[in-house]
Amino acid sequence: MTLTPALRDATFRWIADDPSPAARAELQGVLARAMGGDATALDDLADRMAGPLTFGTAGLRGPVRAGSNGMNRAVVVRTTAGLAAWLKANGETGTVFVGRDARHGSEEFCTAAASVLAGAGFTVRVLPGPLPTPVLAFLVRTHNAAAGVQITASHNPPADNGYKLYLRGGGQIVPPADREIEAAIARVPAAVSVPLSDDWLPVSDAEVDEYLERVASLPRGTSRDLRVALTPMHGVGGQTAVEALRRAGFTDVRVVREQAVPDPGFPTVSFPNPEEPGAADRLLALAAAEDADLAIALDPDADRCALGVRERDGSWRMLRGDETGVLLGSLVLSTVDSPDPLVATTIVSSSLLKSIAAGYGARYAETLTGFKWLVRAGEGLVFAYEEALGNCVDPQYVNDKDGISAAVLACDLAAGLKASGRTLLDALDQLAVDHGLHLTDQVSLRFTDLSRIGALMTWLRRNPPEGFAFEDLLPEADVVRLTADGVRVVVRPSGTEPKLKAYLEVVEPVDDLAAARARGTERLAALRTQVAELLTR
Repeated sequence: MTLTPALRDATFRWIADDPSPAARAELQGVLARAMGGDATALDDLADRMAGPLTFGTAGLRGPVRAGSNGMNRAVVVRTTAGLAAWLKANGETGTVFVGRDARHGSEEFCTAAASVLAGAGFTVRVLPGPLPTPVLAFLVRTHNAAAGVQITASHNPPADNGYKLYLRGGGQIVPPADREIEAAIARVPAAVSVPLSDDWLPVSDAEVDEYLERVASLPRGTSRDLRVALTPMHGVGGQTAVEALRRAGFTDVRVVREQAVPDPGFPTVSFPNPEEPGAADRLLALAAAEDADLAIALDPDADRCALGVRERDGSWRMLRGDETGVLLGSLVLSTVDSPDPLVATTIVSSSLLKSIAAGYGARYAETLTGFKWLVRAGEGLVFAYEEALGNCVDPQYVNDKDGISAAVLACDLAAGLKASGRTLLDALDQLAVDHGLHLTDQVSLRFTDLSRIGALMTWLRRNPPEGFAFEDLLPEADVVRLTADGVRVVVRPSGTEPKLKAYLEVVEPVDDLAAARARGTERLAALRTQVAELLTR
């Protein structure tokens, strides 16, 4: 690969237009090394200038670095200017909330976004420090704001940051708004030319308190005897979660000390995602040492919640997202006062929620992956979940996934079960007896060469495996679904990470639960092997 005039000139233009002296110097250094014949620097430069970043499942995400294909002040300024132009073109005026997590660059990017929106004439409210994403989603919805911007990369690796966007009503953006905003961004002049203003107002502690009070009001039961082990995984959810639990009456909370304080380096976890193998090891060790009743892991921006439970042999394990989802969904349905409730999950989640909903006479919907679709499943939505640890237990107030409210409701459920001498595992067993045993698993392949993901999806469409009914969900989504008797496989690229994912489900009728579990476990293991071989050909 050689340094082309087009790449060189594009880099010079970006450097000239970048408002950050540090970012200009960073990119100048990479360009100088590339011009000197450094092949590694040339590859780095080409990648940095391969942008722009585009809106994926949950907004923009990318490595914090200079260049059009990274998260930096220039990208945030131009993105926000495009957003402001789009909002005005669609008749939106008034308030925009801006928040952030504690990742590298988050404070700078939050200030940049607020400055652009204020310069564009919006009333801008900035959250008072790094706070969970659900707090911003709550404020956008309850204050009927025009939009909300949260600077966060959620559970991505430490080098990343991102830009999550909510529109009026508190839901994430969906097509065609995402592409329209990208088009507006493309029309924005150089970042150094975008008008800025520091005329914004801080969100008060009392307004943040509104969120805590609402979450604390969610428990349905009266039992509070529960010991909880909790980790915010070096993210921003720890203090807020402990306070929400305290207000709800759950005061015996033990926090993983090494992971309690926000740290953008995430020193104790390779990937700060409770789904990743080993990420919750410290939490489970604390739960065992403290004889806890329930373990809770939040992802770094606290919009996802994972639960850990003690097995009957005394060991601890994390529940799958589907297990947590059906437990919380069943609790909501058993206590909801809506006359015609709707629950929803995604096409890759367990089908068990459908059967549970039918048992309560509730409506059920499936959507494409992502909470931007789930919260738009229909009128009367009272609960939604996705298998990737996202739960929306209070859509009237937070129209998105919320790990903190999910944690409070999980404690409510666990405490009520404990008072009757039962556990979350007992509740899962009862759901299996009532609705059949639903076992799920996932095959997840991480790639450094992203073209391999598209190539594998193309190959799979041309070579569907024998013995399965084949369904291609293009053009609505890049998803392939394979079904057989009591078996389902859904394959799709991840919308937030460089992964290809296959979601597996096996359903066994239950006469004897132990026998059904043995049969289902064997079938699921065989299916996992078959799918892994198929995707790693």
